Order: sequence, then structure tokens, then C-alpha cells
Amino acid sequence: MQVIETKGNQNLMNREKTLFLCSKMTPIGLYGYVFKWTDSLTEKDCIVCFNSTELESEVLKALLIAKVPTILFVMNRFTDVNNIQIERALKENRMLIVVLRRDEPKGKGSMPRLRNEYVLSLCQHVVCGYINKNGSVFPLLAGRKNIVNLIDENAYSMTAESTDCHERWTVAQDKMLLRMFYGDMGIHAIHKQLQRTYAAVYARLHSITQPEDLLKGREYEDFVLSLFNIQEGGELVLQEWQGDKSYGIIKPENNSNPDFVFRYGQNEFAVECKWREKLNRDWSKDVFPARRIENYKLFSEVRHMPVTIILGVGGEPCNPELLYKIPLEEVVSIISEKQSIVDYLYPLSSFDVSLFLQQEEKAYTLYGKCKQFPNAYKPWSTEDDKLLVTLYNENKNIKELMPIFKRNEGAIRSRIQKLTGKAFCVIG
Repeated sequence: MQVIETKGNQNLMNREKTLFLCSKMTPIGLYGYVFKWTDSLTEKDCIVCFNSTELESEVLKALLIAKVPTILFVMNRFTDVNNIQIERALKENRMLIVVLRRDEPKGKGSMPRLRNEYVLSLCQHVVCGYINKNGSVFPLLAGRKNIVNLIDENAYSMTAESTDCHERWTVAQDKMLLRMFYGDMGIHAIHKQLQRTYAAVYARLHSITQPEDLLKGREYEDFVLSLFNIQEGGELVLQEWQGDKSYGIIKPENNSNPDFVFRYGQNEFAVECKWREKLNRDWSKDVFPARRIENYKLFSEVRHMPVTIILGVGGEPCNPELLYKIPLEEVVSIISEKQSIVDYLYPLSSFDVSLFLQQEEKAYTLYGKCKQFPNAYKPWSTEDDKLLVTLYNENKNIKELMPIFKRNEGAIRSRIQKLTGKAFCVIG
């Protein structure tokens, strides 16, 4: 494994270290066993952990709240740049972040195993939470010494914590819950403060906060909007910002409209924001679902404006690794694989608002011409060429030819010149 970046207190690597490991999908009823261990730690300890699973993320928060010196290993890049507790731990010199290179797609190939083996080689002790015997972590630990299991089979078979809670949540408790949640304090700190079970805290958070997908979508919208750097009183104006609102299964029709409508000078254009953690094998169906694309086309026709899709991939919604700028009219070519999505890769490091606006102004002009003349900028077919020459020889005028070929006057004149070598001199 190759270390490509570090941030924080390098001296922590010289201390005696304990690695915390757990499998994915740890039952929430068993969280108490793990947090009992985190509560026993002090500033004399040094814990190494990952942030790949839900429990690992919660353990990291608990360690930071308790001010336990912590080393966090991440792959490829550190993305949780706005975490309040991480910022505080780095400032207080009690945390180190180590970034390892990932040469394979996330979660694929041998990289997770190589990462675990590498980090294990750096640690003197290992503490395990819930370990699935059918998972990838279990065989990695076979034959190793200095391993402590916090949860054994007997604990797993027991009901460690009741998942029922019938006591009503008060407004004051909800306020406290949200303050701690948005302060990145984690489920364990909330559990101790409000004296609620982990399951009850988890359920309440999901009921009064937005679903994670919606939060990520909004976060990416904020990122895209920041790229445009809109100034008060400037020529570029944000006219509309579409919010995904619903009441149960009831959703307004305009939920399917593009996220933003901008006005630049006299022209308007729309932008749809999409972020994906990665592009899967069937990514085009996920990114460009047929019903959504038809809605965007209808919006474009009704509102008389071009639509651009700005797709972010990888990293975090607030800091994507890749950015693609895709005109709506090019989506069909990408889905049919006539055009590669790579052709629409937009350099994040050199995002130029003025250049983007020039392109949108050109797109607006092209959009207007294509609406008036649907065949504008399309190649001439052999059949059309033959028909054009025949009608020209019959002395048809421009006004008669334009609706036949659905092209403007300039396009017809230049095609006649190319096919016959003669300028079109018949005036209608």
C-alpha cells in the first residue's frame, strides 16, 4: 500500500496502537457493547480506525468526542472536510488522517484486503466489534494474537437492547437531537444525553431529518451553484431553484423540472444537477431515466430554453472527483453509445463561469434555430440532396424550400452552391 497524503499529528504513528474492526450491517441492538469499550478509553490510548461502515463512522465520532487520540485511514482521498469534530481534533493535535492509494474501483478487487493487512501490520492490538463469519474480515484475523472480541455469539443471540420505545419525543428533545446530529457528535453522544436507546435515536433521526439521498442531492446543488459565483446585481441571475418536496406519496409535477433556471442577459437556460458515488455498469439508466429525460424535454419545449445536465462523480457531493457537462440533446447519443460520456468531462480545476455562459449563449441560439428549423445543423442525406437539386431546377423559391427541408435560408443557399456550383438566385 502507498501513502499519498497525511494530515494531523504524525507522532501518533509512533505510539502503541489498537485497531478497531467490524463487519458491515452490525445490528443496532449490539451497539452498546462497542460503545461500552469506547467509554473505557482515555487520552493514553491510540485507536486506529476506518470510516467505511455505519458503526465505524459512529465509533470514530465517539472517539473524537471522548478526545481519544485517533488515526483514521481512508482510501484515495479524504472527503469529510466539513466535519466539526474532525476539524477540532486536528486543531487540538489529537488526530492523524492517512490517505492510501486505491488503484481499483471502490469496494472491488483486492484493495480492501490489502488495506486491512497493511493497517494490521502497523498495530500492536486489535479490538473487534461484530464480526460476520461469512464476511471478509473474519478470515483475515485467523491465527492472529492480541485480538479482543467485544461481541461473541452469546451476545449476538441475546437481545442486547430493546428496539421499542413508546415514550413520546418532546420538542426540546428534538431540538437537542438535531443540534447534536448537525454537530457531528454521533449516535452514542445523543444516546447518553437523551437517555434513549440507540434504535430509538436512529429511528427519530430518520423521521425528522431528510433522507440521506436528498441531503446529498441538496449538498451537490449547493456545490454546483457555488461554481457560478453569482453576484448581487450581476448579469447572471438565479431565477428558480427547484426543491424536491412531497407529502407522503403526493409530489408536485414541478418536482421533475430541472433544478436551476438562470437568466443571462436576455437568455434563459436550465441546469439539472446529478451526483453519483460511482458509475455502475447500467449507469446510463440510473443517471438518465427515460421518464426524467422526457420531462426535461417537455420543460425545454414549453419554457423555450436549453437544458444542461451537470453530473458529478466520486468524492463527496460537496467535492466531486469528476464533473461532466452534458447538453440535454446529447443524452440520446450517450445512452446509445454513439458518443462517450468522457467527451463531456469538464475540468473542475479550471471551471470558467464566463466560458460556461458563452457556451450556454451559443446553446440558446442553437436551441432557437433547431426549434424553428428541426433539421438545422444535421447532415444532408443523399435523398435530400437529390430532391433539393430537382426542386432547384424547377425554379422553386427559398420560401417554398425552407418548410420542405426544415432548414433556414442560409443552409439551403450554401447546399445549392455546393451541389451545383451556382449561387441560389431565385428570390421568393
